[in-house]
Amino acid sequence: MKKKNVLLITSDQQHWNTLGFFNPEIKTPNLDRLIKEGTTFSRAYCPNPTCTPTRCSLITGLYPSQHGGWSLGTKMPEETLTIGDILMKKGYRTGLVGKAHFQHNLQNEKYSSLEAMPIIHDLDFWKTFQDVFYGFDHIELTRNHTVEFLVGQHYAIWMEEKGFNNWKDYYQPPIGTLDPSSKRIWEIPEEFHYNTWISERSNKLLEEYKNKNENFFLWSSFFDPHPPYFVPEPWASMYDPNDITLPHHLNDEHEKTSPLLKLTQEIDPDYSKYYEPKDKNWLHGCHSHIHNKEDLKKDIAIYYGMISMMDNYIGKILDKLDELKLTDNTIIVFTSDHGHFFGQHNLIAKGPFHYEDMIKVPLIVKEKGVVPESIVNESLQSLVDFTPTILSKLGFEIPRTMAGKDQSKVWNNEKKSVRNYIMVENQHTENTVNLRTLVNERYKLTVYYNKTHGELYDLKNDPLEFNNLWNNSEYAELKSKLLLDFMWAEMDKVPLWMPRVSLA
Repeated sequence: MKKKNVLLITSDQQHWNTLGFFNPEIKTPNLDRLIKEGTTFSRAYCPNPTCTPTRCSLITGLYPSQHGGWSLGTKMPEETLTIGDILMKKGYRTGLVGKAHFQHNLQNEKYSSLEAMPIIHDLDFWKTFQDVFYGFDHIELTRNHTVEFLVGQHYAIWMEEKGFNNWKDYYQPPIGTLDPSSKRIWEIPEEFHYNTWISERSNKLLEEYKNKNENFFLWSSFFDPHPPYFVPEPWASMYDPNDITLPHHLNDEHEKTSPLLKLTQEIDPDYSKYYEPKDKNWLHGCHSHIHNKEDLKKDIAIYYGMISMMDNYIGKILDKLDELKLTDNTIIVFTSDHGHFFGQHNLIAKGPFHYEDMIKVPLIVKEKGVVPESIVNESLQSLVDFTPTILSKLGFEIPRTMAGKDQSKVWNNEKKSVRNYIMVENQHTENTVNLRTLVNERYKLTVYYNKTHGELYDLKNDPLEFNNLWNNSEYAELKSKLLLDFMWAEMDKVPLWMPRVSLA
């Protein structure tokens, strides 16, 4: 019997509740189709609410504290075992088109990076690059989100091959000439947008795999809807800002949360004490989150437009899979690396704030005849489980070095759950911004390194997380129990690299 193929499709920084099937304010017909043909997991979480840590966890089955890419601005060691390494040895082709972000974007003498300047802009280098990259035998990359100057690599080569020689006019300085003050409507022709590139190049690989009768693991990795908020027409006008429903929040809710969160509600907050002596890099999310509601509605309209445009090009990949008659033999997974704030808790974009909006992600799985169709599964899922689960589904042994759980029987609806907890890490700096969160069936507990404050939420009675119970004396016993559960979860997620084979 022929082995199954795997198609992983990811978005970047997509709020879990931005799928049209569940949210009538947004249109995502192709992802809705996937929802109808597969299982949607309503309680899926990222292991870290930033890009590098979670993306590395996806392909390693390890937590960020274990695989090395522990924060933004770091990189995972190249020798780290990935799902691609394993599948290549089993005869699979492995491809990645779009966003990787396994490495930092500024070159460093001690820590080199293929995703850093200036090499990302050296198109001659990328035209001849043939090396395996974290287990992917074929990669096509760029590093920008919409108009950012980090555009380059294979995407820039593709634009030039298409005759789009003035592509730099649509990107910000120093690489491009786009006015930095421009907002929202992106004038780039849609035929040269990176969504077009990702779908076209993904489909080309699918055709190659089909023609050569090769098993494959293909990751189509989209950049949207990660800010900056830009999208071409007609997507930019698809949603009327006046029709946008702003998320509800309480004016005083951060009076009972962490100082990190409380500072976000100041006009000019002082985060200086959170900067490390040897690390002056920007702290994501540690700034004022005060915003104008009308501008926020405009931003959300563009955010939704970015998702709808991306959905259109996801549909082209799904259609190609059907056209090539590969769908029935392919495990299809859609997810995002982490969530997003667009006004929830009066917060914007992302930061070290572990509300459900930030740490929960969409997760849809389709496997014809195996994974149930058109159901919503409420079992706890972590993206750190992706690699061990896929290996199990393909019939391959899961390395003992992996920390993730095998969710294959849960995906197949043969078992109710294999997890009683989720652990979310966020060591954004070495010491000052370091928090971890335990989520179980009902409660969420967030602990801050070297701090006595924290968060405790009852997700059943307070699903929007407005009432922090950390300092509520009536919940002291529950907090103590959850702190013990937290320690047990930390002990449970440590992989044991080999079995004990002798007395001594």
